[in-house]
Parts: sequence; C-alpha cells; structure tokens
Amino acid sequence: MSLVHRRQFLTLAGAAASAALVPASVRAAVRTPPQWAKLVAKAEAAMDQYSVKLRDRFVVVDFSLPSAAARMLLVDRESGLHRLLTVAHGRGSDPAHSGFLHSFSNAPGSNASSRGAYLTGAHYTGQHGRSQRLIGLETSNDNAESRAIVIHGAWYSNDDMVKRLGKLGRSEGCFAVSETQINPLLDWLGPGRMLYADKV
Repeated sequence: MSLVHRRQFLTLAGAAASAALVPASVRAAVRTPPQWAKLVAKAEAAMDQYSVKLRDRFVVVDFSLPSAAARMLLVDRESGLHRLLTVAHGRGSDPAHSGFLHSFSNAPGSNASSRGAYLTGAHYTGQHGRSQRLIGLETSNDNAESRAIVIHGAWYSNDDMVKRLGKLGRSEGCFAVSETQINPLLDWLGPGRMLYADKV
C-alpha cells in the first residue's frame, strides 16, 4: 500500500473511524461492544483452520449491529491500529429494509449475506468499479464465487445515506462500503487475507 493511500485511508473513515483507532491488543482495547473480541477470536481460529498465510491484516464484520453503525473492523497488526467502517448487508437478509440483518443465506438467488470465513481474492473492475473477489471457505458461504459475492463500493453505502435515512441501502449479498473508502480499503487488504463475518 502506497504512502499516499495509507494517509488517505487514515483520513477517509471520518468521525466514526477517528473514534475507533485503538491500540493493537483487540481483546483488551475494544470493549464496546464486547462481541468484537469473540469475532476476532473466530477469525484467528479460522486462519489457523484454513492455513491462511497472510495474517498481518484481516477484517471482521459484526452483522449483529445495524447498518448505520461502523461494523466492519479492520485489524492491522503492522501499524497497531484498527479502523471501523460502515458496510451494507444483503437485501435478502433484511427484506423490509429495517437496517438490521435478520438472517443469513448461502443459496443462489437469495440476495442475502452469508456468514463465516472468506479468503480475499483478486481485484477486478466491474459493475461497481474496482472490487475484490471473495472465496467462501465454509459450508455457510461456499457459494460466494458462483453468487459473485465480493467487496465493492456503492452509493447506497455512502455516509449521506445514514444522515438521510438512518441506515445504509442494501446489496445483493456483497460487502458494499462507501465509494470513497473502497480504493484505500482494497489497497490495504489485498489478496490472500481473511474476512470473517457473523452475528454474535
């Protein structure tokens, strides 16, 4: 990741992220909400189980929080800092658009979010611009590639959506972040690393 992108990334997350920069000891420092420690432990266990070699940086997503909350935790072991971003869930997981994820599905055509461990894949440019493929490692998300579940930017995940509606829009199951955050996020994360999503 270039120096420019590192500086840009530290700036992009705005007020939510500036309040979320904490020391490297996740379990000791991230106490509110307490379920971050559980998700980080699950992600680390999954990295062991699936022999993920790149462990310097990884992502956990707490789908028990509403879409208006910063619920994507970026864990950076190199810098000793963590960042929180907002991320949308799938419309199939929240049919009434309440802002809360109510259910997971791995079924094709469900348009729902899937739980579990993912390995980040290649970058590509598609319908939503620069994006990153995800490989589902578990039976709860192993259709990710065939369902085209990826990380991408989207207008409905921009900060003004929360200001106007009190929630983000919904994806078709993808991890959709703000259009201003997608490039620095992808440069920071890169391929071959863990993304772990669940409700706790």
